[in-house]
Amino acid sequence: MSVSGAVAHLTLSEREEIRAGLSAKMSIRAIATALNRSPSTISREVQRNRGRRYYKAVDANNRANRMAKRPKPCLLDQNLPLRKLVLEKLEMKWSPEQISGWLRRTKPRQKTLRISPETIYKTLYFRSREALHHLNIQHLRRSHSLRHGRRHTRKGERGTINIVNGTPIHERSRNIDNRRSLGHWEGDLVSGTKNSHIATLVDRKSRYTIILRLRGKDSVSVNQALTDKFLSLPSELRKSLTWDRGMELARHLEFTVSTGVKVYFCDPQSPWQRGTNENTNGLIRQYFPKKTCLAQYTQHELDLVAAQLNNRPRKTLKFKTPKEIIERGVGIDRLNLQQRILHRSR
Repeated sequence: MSVSGAVAHLTLSEREEIRAGLSAKMSIRAIATALNRSPSTISREVQRNRGRRYYKAVDANNRANRMAKRPKPCLLDQNLPLRKLVLEKLEMKWSPEQISGWLRRTKPRQKTLRISPETIYKTLYFRSREALHHLNIQHLRRSHSLRHGRRHTRKGERGTINIVNGTPIHERSRNIDNRRSLGHWEGDLVSGTKNSHIATLVDRKSRYTIILRLRGKDSVSVNQALTDKFLSLPSELRKSLTWDRGMELARHLEFTVSTGVKVYFCDPQSPWQRGTNENTNGLIRQYFPKKTCLAQYTQHELDLVAAQLNNRPRKTLKFKTPKEIIERGVGIDRLNLQQRILHRSR
C-alpha cells in the first residue's frame, strides 16, 4: 500500500495485516515495511491495543473510531500554569508565535509549558472553549485591519524637500545594511489627530524602540527632541540614523554636529528602505490607533509602550527580546539600561 501526501489513519484491512503479521511472529519493522508505514506507527498501534499477544484488528479499529469522535480536551483548560502564562502575554499584546517561541527558548526543560501557536489561535477562535473566551481578540496582530501603503504626501500631513547636503541611503556602509552592529537607527514620525505627532526610533540590529513626544513636527522641534535623546544614549548606540526626506529633518547637519550621528536619507516615496521602522510603527498603532490625538500622552506613557515592545520576543531575534540584545551588546547592567535610555534626557 502506498501512502502519499498527508499520512492516512490505519484502515481495518491494515489492522488485519498487522494481526496476521503478529500471529506469524513478524517483527514490528517487517510489518511496517510490508504496509509502507513507519515502524513507530505500527508500534504505537500495537501498544495501545493490548500488545502483541492480545491484538485484535476489529477491536483496535472500533477503538480508533470512538477516539476520533470524542471531543479533544483543550490544553489550556487542563494546564492552568500554562494558561496563566499565555493570558499574561496575550494581554501584553504578544502574538501566539512569540509566546510559543519564548516558552521554548526560556523554559526548555519544562515540557508542560509547551504550546504551539496554532493551539493558542484555535483556543481563542473556537468559542466553545472557555480557557481564553474572555480575552479580547483584538489584541491579536492577525486580527487587525490590513495596512495600506501610504502615499508619501497627504493632505494636512508632511511634505518632502530637496535635502541640502543630505547623504543618500545608497552610501551607507555594508556593516549598516547587514545589521552587524548596534547604534544604527531608523526613524520616522507617526501622526495623530489635532496636528499631534510622535517620533519613533528603531535600532536596526536589536529592534530596540524609542518613542519621543514632540511639541510639533517642524524641524526645530524634531531636531531638539532627537538631539536630546541621542545625547542621552551610550556612545556605542550613536552611529547613524536613516530617515525619509521629510521637512522635519531639514536641520540634519545641526543634528550631526551636535551628536556625531551620521544621517542617511531614503529615496523619495520609498518607505520600504526603512522597513524595520515601518514594521515597528505598525506595532505602535496597536497602542495608538489612527484618529487618536497623540498630544494627550506624556513621555512616561510613551516610554511604557516602548518598554512593552522592547520586552516582546521576536522571531527574527530567535525569540530573544530587543532589550536583551541591546543590553548584551553595550555591556550595561540589565536593570539600569532601560532607565538610562528612557529617562536620562528628561
